[in-house]
Amino acid sequence: MKTAIVTDTNSSMSVKEGRERGIFVLSMPVIIDGKMYREGEDITNDEVFRAMAEQRQVSTSQPSLGEVIDLWEEVFAQGYHEIVHIPMSSALSSSYNSAKALAADYQGRIQVANNYRISLTLYEAVLDAKFMADQGKGAIEIRRALEEQADHATIYLTVETLQYLKRSGRVTAAAAALADFLNIKPVLTIQGDRLDAFAKVRGILTAERKMLEATKRDLQRFKDRPAKSVMVGSVGTLLNREAVDNWSKKIMDTFPEHPYLYHPLPTSIACHTGPNAFATGFVVLEHEFEK
Repeated sequence: MKTAIVTDTNSSMSVKEGRERGIFVLSMPVIIDGKMYREGEDITNDEVFRAMAEQRQVSTSQPSLGEVIDLWEEVFAQGYHEIVHIPMSSALSSSYNSAKALAADYQGRIQVANNYRISLTLYEAVLDAKFMADQGKGAIEIRRALEEQADHATIYLTVETLQYLKRSGRVTAAAAALADFLNIKPVLTIQGDRLDAFAKVRGILTAERKMLEATKRDLQRFKDRPAKSVMVGSVGTLLNREAVDNWSKKIMDTFPEHPYLYHPLPTSIACHTGPNAFATGFVVLEHEFEK
């Protein structure tokens, strides 16, 4: 059985990188001032982040169901017998449920995995899936493995302002205004099937310390794993390279024994966090780390 791995750019993997790795990637739509773009194809993540900083109207949507089916049919036309489709967490989007409903017409040849990941952690799950497919494992076995490993990852994230979370309905306008006035920074966590408020702190430096402490504490769950098999990474909507480098250095200094990787936050999440949000977290790897 020849098994293909399919994902979308919510995995922080571009269409180009996917093509190079033998992974099929669907580009997510991004709408800026009423004009639609394709993430990573005709607009970069940094361009989207700058558009948000300029107070332009930025939103995202799912690809049409027809686009999903077209990609699956293209995969089968290339000689693959099975597909493992890996969308973002069902806790954050309806992409999983939509793909699951479509897959019902394919008599089990398409397995839709829900391992509750997004961005950097989903990126590594996709590479895990490709590693298993290259070993000759079938779609059902790969899906089950991904779902069993769903809690082998954590993300802690903070935002510059609550105004974007207000727009998405996650906080009230009054709470957002008060938090910005008092310089209160929320720390959110994505772990398993949950997107939760983890803490509220004063100031960005306190938020950084809180995220690093939480990551270090949560890593104890996997203290018996070799350090090289647990990647500690970061994602963000940071608008300049110096900010990325400074935050990356703090993480690498805190976790020097672990491999490290940074990715821009996918636009579907960035629209809710706004510019200059950033995160850290970790993911347990089943494949050999590649930077």
